[in-house]
Amino acid sequence: MATKKTKKSKSEAAKTIRIRQVRSSIATPRPHREVLRGLGLRHPHHEVERPDNPAIRGMVAKVPYLVEIVEDAS
Repeated sequence: MATKKTKKSKSEAAKTIRIRQVRSSIATPRPHREVLRGLGLRHPHHEVERPDNPAIRGMVAKVPYLVEIVEDAS
């Protein structure tokens, strides 16, 4: 018997975090610039939304002086 596909509610959907670049990557070590590019950040004040998982959290932890996690206003 076939199973029904059900839509996931927001609480069951994959959680995400918003990350904002707060400083320029000029004069930073090359591995830190590569982490920013891996996160998809290109310039200061650029924001991206990424899945909230240990890999992304580790990337953010490596460059805490360049990025911040944006809290939702809701």
